Amino acid sequence: MSAPACDPPPPGPPARQRRRPLRLLAPLLALAALFLGGFVAFALGLSSETPPPSERTDAIVVLTGGSERIKVGFELLAAGAARKLFVSGVYRGVEVSELLRLSQGAPDELACCIALGYDAEDTHGNAREAAEWMRKEGLTSLRLVTGAYHMPRSLLEFRRALPEARILPHPVFPEGFREHWWFSPRSALLLMTEYVKYLAALVVGLVPGGMDGIAAS
Repeated sequence: MSAPACDPPPPGPPARQRRRPLRLLAPLLALAALFLGGFVAFALGLSSETPPPSERTDAIVVLTGGSERIKVGFELLAAGAARKLFVSGVYRGVEVSELLRLSQGAPDELACCIALGYDAEDTHGNAREAAEWMRKEGLTSLRLVTGAYHMPRSLLEFRRALPEARILPHPVFPEGFREHWWFSPRSALLLMTEYVKYLAALVVGLVPGGMDGIAAS
């Protein structure tokens, strides 16, 4: 008695279908590599150098987000780095005297040279608020004080808002932020978040009118 014949295996998918996932995967891998390469370049490009107070500007602009920034701004003003200081993004109800008290060692004599901005809610708002104050005061140069990780996006926004001004970056490394960020998951996450925001700010700049154009649409 002969053995029953076995059914032939079903035909596999055409070669074209088998290659389709690979075609989709290649661009995704290229985009991921580009994103990660850009992130590493962004992180390694953060400057840790700060210009001395002797390199004077008309104003010092401090962006809120850390008490260390305000303290550095007051120290620079006391050292004669500028004639005036503007703190952007302050909570409503906070006065200059309170900031001076919180900033250890800042002399009360500085109060006459300090102005506060209460309207900014983000970096774009910081730049607009500071630009309005600078033009109102007739100032043409500023020292920008903010966190080192926040400086690239801040410079991007400020150069858009004040293309005619000379801007001197003065990065601050906040407490808990490690320069060797790859050893600290918290610092790496902070930098990654800021890098994504920086890319978003670059894209917004391509839209006619920028953030204002998006808000108006």
